[in-house]
This record gives sequence, C-alpha cells and structure tokens, in this order.
Amino acid sequence: MSRRTADNELNLIVGDGHTRALTICPDHTALWEAMALSTRGGKRFRPALVSAVHDALGGSAHVAVAQVGAAVELLHTAFIVHDDVIDGDDIRRGQLNVSGTFRERARAAGVDSAGASIYAVTAGILAGDLAIAAAMRAVGGCEAPRDVVLKLLDLFDEALHVTASGELADVRLSLATTSSLADSLQMAEQKTSAYSFSLPMHAGALLAGAADDLCADLAAAGRQMGMAFQLLDDLIGVFGDPDRTGKSATSDLRTHKQTPLLAHAQTTPQWPRIEGYTGRELSISELQEVRALLTTSGSRAFIEDLASSYLASARGAVQRLGLDEDIFALALPASGLLVPPTAPAPSESNA
Repeated sequence: MSRRTADNELNLIVGDGHTRALTICPDHTALWEAMALSTRGGKRFRPALVSAVHDALGGSAHVAVAQVGAAVELLHTAFIVHDDVIDGDDIRRGQLNVSGTFRERARAAGVDSAGASIYAVTAGILAGDLAIAAAMRAVGGCEAPRDVVLKLLDLFDEALHVTASGELADVRLSLATTSSLADSLQMAEQKTSAYSFSLPMHAGALLAGAADDLCADLAAAGRQMGMAFQLLDDLIGVFGDPDRTGKSATSDLRTHKQTPLLAHAQTTPQWPRIEGYTGRELSISELQEVRALLTTSGSRAFIEDLASSYLASARGAVQRLGLDEDIFALALPASGLLVPPTAPAPSESNA
C-alpha cells in the first residue's frame, strides 16, 4: 500500500466538505468550491516541514503526519483567503481568488460595484472561516495518541492567536505614517513565522515523540527560518516578477504595508520621494522608479542581508539538530524570482 500524503488527506477533506456542501444549498457549494480552489498550487512546504522533522527524528506516525500536514495547509489557505480580503486583492497565484471569484459572479448578475464588493468580502471571510474549521477538525481527528492530539490542538490554537495578532498589527501599522523596524519585524514574526514554520516543525517533533526541549528548539529554528522567508517574500512583494510569482508587485506599496523593507526606507534620505509611491496604484514606469529608489537608498540590500542573517541562524540550528538542509530549498523563495537590483534612474516627477 502506498504511503498516505498530505495532498491525499487534503483531497479527502475537500471532497468530504464538498459532499456536505451539496446537501445545504448551491450558494454554499459555490463557496466551498472556491475555497477548495485556493488550496491548489504552492510548494506545499509546510506539510513537507512536518514530514521532514518527523522522519529525521525517527518517527513512525506517518498517517498522522499526512493528516496534520493537510491541516497546516488548510490553515495556510484560511490565512491567505482572509489576507486577500484585508488587502483588497482579487488575484492569488495568477488567478481569481475567493473574493475575486464572487466579485465576478456578482458583476455577471448585474450587481453594482458596491454590492459586488460586499459579496466578495463576505465570501472571503466565510471561506477562510470554513478552512480554519476544517483544519482544526483534521487535527482533532488525526491518528495520533490522545495526549499528542491535545498538544497539537494547543499548538494550532496558539498559532491562530499569534497570527491573528500579527495580521491586526499589519493593518494597524499600515494606518500609521511611519513605523519602527522593530515593530515591523515583530509583526512579520507573528503573522507568518509562527504558523508557516514554527508550527509545522514543532508539530513534526511532537508526532515523532520528541522531548519538550527538542520541540522548543525546533520551534525556535522555525521562527528564524520564517523570518528569512518573510523578508524574502517582502522583497518579492516589490521586486518580484508577477508573471513568475503570481503575486502583485504593487499591492504592498498600494496598501502602505509597513514591511521591514519600507520601515528601513523610512530611515533613509530617499524616503520623502519613496513615500510618494505608496498608498495608490502604480504604473509600470512608477514601479520601476520606486524600485530604483529602494535600491539606491540601501533598503533592498539591508533586507537581503538581514534575511541572510536569519537564514544563517536557522541553518546553524538545523545542523545542530541533525536535520537535512534540503528543507531550506523546500521552504524559501528562490532569489531568481527577484528582478536584478539595477533599474532605470527614477524620474524627478515625484521628487
């Protein structure tokens, strides 16, 4: 019999939910189908981290690993669906997301722009909630000893609380004129590092029966890796090629998101000019101009160096714990997704 995988388990969860949705009403079925589409794509590095840590520690709970891996991926789905609602984005991974799908459905039915927006936001909130519920149900029903299941539920619950705090801080900081680098880094750790890295690595250790101190060490290594990931992802959010990343290169600037990249830029002499490119839609030429400013200001290099520092710390911890460094290749964005640091000289139109 072939080994069960997180994708297998995810398909089972999605299929079971679809069957139940069919018994409710067509609207709910459409909502579930849109959420299910959001689970597709991506590198699946979160389930891979659960498995990699579990296997490296000699664990044998392979079925539970697949089930918990699926749960982590569902939790990720919930957060990106909600994140798109908060950011007002209709595209994810190069295609319409849940909100975008329901906005188009409303428009096709002749609904005006305001009504379509309400429908889109409502669908995104509800779809994310459904994914969270499905994730917690998957953890609660996984084939692990009862005491391990309870610890996993506590772990997922903590990740939910920390990530919600980070998401709220992200919005709060975006409303401020400026923010400190320390606040921005704390927000990044809460919003992404906790659930994308610390959670799956800690869960893999729990499923392998690791001692509490080893679980804590792996969770800490996950936080370091998560910070490197988030910093690189922030760079992709401005310097990435949307055709390759499936991610907007202007959304972070448009929403005035206080990423560490922008927090550092606020400390440079170029900030008065950079600020003129935030809080609004940008043309392609304007994006090139602000990219050049963020490069000449030193902010891009600062974030690249900071990401390298976090990565070195995570790599050292993983080596000490005897884990395979291939997990870094699984989890971290490729530097090739970034445009070269050279760019056309910015115009003086926004000086």
